[in-house]
Amino acid sequence: MDGISFSIKTGEIYGLLGPNGAGKTSTLEMLEGLNDIDGGIASIDGLDVSTRTHEVKKIIGVQLQANEYFDRMSLSELLVLFGKLYAQSPNPIELLKRVNLEDKASAKPAELSGGQKQRFSIACALVNDPKVLFLDEPTTGLDPQAKRNLWQLVRDLNDSGMTIVLTTHNMEEAEYLCDRIAIMDQGKIIAEDTPQNLILEHASEPPKAKLHGNIEDVFLALTGHELRD
Repeated sequence: MDGISFSIKTGEIYGLLGPNGAGKTSTLEMLEGLNDIDGGIASIDGLDVSTRTHEVKKIIGVQLQANEYFDRMSLSELLVLFGKLYAQSPNPIELLKRVNLEDKASAKPAELSGGQKQRFSIACALVNDPKVLFLDEPTTGLDPQAKRNLWQLVRDLNDSGMTIVLTTHNMEEAEYLCDRIAIMDQGKIIAEDTPQNLILEHASEPPKAKLHGNIEDVFLALTGHELRD
């Protein structure tokens, strides 16, 4: 990371958008208390992430890119287990209802589709009823139907008052979901604004035209067209 600075408003969906290796996941992991912060300060709800990590983890939910579960346990049993990590006693059926999986309460993780596994990983992140939910590439590998279903879930959680921070390299996802987007490249934030303002500012001709261009145009204008390893 190279001197990045940003703030996230309560109740918004904030997106970190960038190519592979831009630093999106590393930034998220620092905010989650999973990686050390090299310099500066990161705080969530007024709590310093470095010095009050235990308190921070009580108010955040984390959905990671890859999750491995105990295959012999049902979804309900796993949610109870995850709740114990937070000294919570969640109602597994209510949590599964929030992610439209109540009919899978007795199923094992191996019996779920890709989209269902992603929704279940979000249910796991909700066991402590977090104020802030972190989603790392939440729709990677999903087909269009499953992707749209998960987008609606994210919108519903946000409508309930939850602040959501997500990383993605999916331009359509960022434009559809996010109130504001920070575009990252090589460990730096190179642009930050609402999707609409980014399009008006950075999309190609004609300048300032309504509904012209999209976030992919902005992304390419800022990060270049060259192929990267």
